[in-house]
Amino acid sequence: MNPSERLRVVVTGATGNVGTSLMRALEREPRVASVLGLSRRRPPLTLAKTEWAEVDLSLEGDEARLARYVADADAVVHLAWRFQPTHDPATTWQSNVLGSVRVFDAVAAARVPVLVCASSVGAYSPGPGNGAPVSESWPTHGWPGAAYTREKAYVERLLDVFERDHPQTRVVRMRPGFLFKEESASEQRRIFAGRWLPGQLFRPDLLPLVPDPDGLRFQVLHTDDAADAYLRALLRDVRGAFNLAADPVVDAEVLGGMFAARPVRVPSSAVRGALATAWRMRAVPASPDLFDAVLRLPLMATERARRDLEWTPARTSVEALEAFLRGVRAGGGDATEPLAGRRFG
Repeated sequence: MNPSERLRVVVTGATGNVGTSLMRALEREPRVASVLGLSRRRPPLTLAKTEWAEVDLSLEGDEARLARYVADADAVVHLAWRFQPTHDPATTWQSNVLGSVRVFDAVAAARVPVLVCASSVGAYSPGPGNGAPVSESWPTHGWPGAAYTREKAYVERLLDVFERDHPQTRVVRMRPGFLFKEESASEQRRIFAGRWLPGQLFRPDLLPLVPDPDGLRFQVLHTDDAADAYLRALLRDVRGAFNLAADPVVDAEVLGGMFAARPVRVPSSAVRGALATAWRMRAVPASPDLFDAVLRLPLMATERARRDLEWTPARTSVEALEAFLRGVRAGGGDATEPLAGRRFG
């Protein structure tokens, strides 16, 4: 990017967890002239550089409107993603995969110079048996059993084709671990635990034991730190994929320290069985297939982001989880419909 150039940036999924953090990061960046935030519902959120527009990427017929929105963009950041309904994977496929096709077609037609796309650790194939962290060259075939990982892997294939056919567009794929912040806590409670689990239950004094399923290890990042990486990828002449995660790797020992609770080994099959029963009864929205995928996620090496983006997370993984737990207990939220704060319901 020319240092004197000021960008017009279009962001899909601008009202969600990553979107709200990125919109505020773009607001603070002097090299960004204006931002258009796209979402299914226009938010009551006022930012000086930002305009808002409504678009539903899952709907056929919105292509012409989407094309108008990106026509004069210097960069498009594609964040839009739908996690539910987990009982109807055809609906999430329509939004996540076919919605991505519509965005990429619009970017190609407008010859937008930069496309930054939200991928995920979930796009990766199961990790090596020795548990060693993987680089961005690790295969991205996902885990076939879970809709989320299938869809993330398929979007990676769409990006492969897009890069081949449109080399004039600089394409960046961001592959973060689990992203948490206080303002997204209520939304994430609703997505994964359900509406009717009170946030006040997430208190250390109520959790004397922490279940320790076989193989449960995962990486976490504060959403604001992910947004900082997205911004750096927009402004630097980089291409390709970037793994994003903070230290330490989270396991039962780390969670036990956070809750002052004792880890207790439990068979992963028992946890899956309980989750499957609750999911079939529609007591929780998170599917057992997603639990299977989480157990198979590789750990990611983040050297490329630290080197090429000169990026370092400002918060540890524990600090990100602590922010999330504060938000769950307090009903934390933000001024958008997806992130509406509630302790219950």
